[in-house]
Amino acid sequence: MRGGALPPAFLCVSLGLALAPAERRLGMVGVLVLATTATVIAVVPIPRGWTDTAFLACWLSVALNSAIVHLPRGLGRSGAVVSSLNAGVWTGAMIAPATSRLDLVIALPCCLSMFLAAWICKRHGSIAVKVVSSWLIAIAVLAAALQFLPVTPGYLPDHIE
Repeated sequence: MRGGALPPAFLCVSLGLALAPAERRLGMVGVLVLATTATVIAVVPIPRGWTDTAFLACWLSVALNSAIVHLPRGLGRSGAVVSSLNAGVWTGAMIAPATSRLDLVIALPCCLSMFLAAWICKRHGSIAVKVVSSWLIAIAVLAAALQFLPVTPGYLPDHIE
């Protein structure tokens, strides 16, 4: 849960769920903003000291994007762009210190969950999308809280203990 493609993939899924109720063109603009921002940030060298901040911000963004699903009207134009920009920044920041840039190729397609969620919502199954987003909120809160707890076996590599 600490590195690699998993946190950015969860962030991309949560953005896809948040963009699902929006019109298709607005959702595609959001995906394009996400991909562009994440790619640019992923190639910029980020200091190792910012890793904990990026980790916390990534999980908080997962929780916030997942909470958007529960809003009655969803996202407007500016909200979709801002959420996509936010997700792109933290996706790129999580991938930048990684050893492999292929994690970006793994994480970005997860935002295409938007199409499945939109299809489910159109068939009056929005409760399923809300359940998945609630699950993502719980995972994000737990993963972010682990950063503030004392070291537990299995969370950090053994050579640090």
